[in-house]
Amino acid sequence: MWISPQQAGVEELVQNLALWLKLAVEACGALAIAAGVLLVAGRWLRQALAGQHSDYNRLRLTFARFLALALELQLAADILSTAVAPSWDQIGKLGAIAVLRTALNYFLAREIREAEAGARV
Repeated sequence: MWISPQQAGVEELVQNLALWLKLAVEACGALAIAAGVLLVAGRWLRQALAGQHSDYNRLRLTFARFLALALELQLAADILSTAVAPSWDQIGKLGAIAVLRTALNYFLAREIREAEAGARV
């Protein structure tokens, strides 16, 4: 007398929710990059208009933090896209993307730490 989740439409509902959530997380990643660009451009413009020498490393590191956040969000979106009934092809692509994004984030975070440590000295 029990009906399966597929018959009840639950499986399709979960897939649709996961896709909407993936889209929202991807949008947040894009917004993080846009916010970083606007913030850094605003600071650079303010310094240029004030006749100050812009601190390139500080601007770059500020933007790097936004990029690191965006990478994390994009990786989360990729994981969501394979969360519901993934194929082996999707799993392989996710693995490759995860390795690349994790490596990028690792080196970006390391560069931020090194620059902050150098600034304290």
